[in-house]
Amino acid sequence: MPVAHIAISVVVLLGALIAVLSKNLLRAAIALGVGSAALAILFFMLAAPYAGAFELSVGAGLISVLFIIVISLTESTGGPRREA
Repeated sequence: MPVAHIAISVVVLLGALIAVLSKNLLRAAIALGVGSAALAILFFMLAAPYAGAFELSVGAGLISVLFIIVISLTESTGGPRREA
């Protein structure tokens, strides 16, 4: 296995690990996007261009942008919730 495949695989695993263990939601969403983009690169390197293009457009693009928009729209006050 070439060194490039191993390096990209490490980036995928680190992105997934940071996305799962991070307490900061924005950092987790960005790590998910980085890991997904690295996975798309790995697909391209393994001669699977359709899987790579799909992962890049949906995984790294659409899902990451959607998560970042939702995180930015949620309001965190840190205090107790008020009942209506």
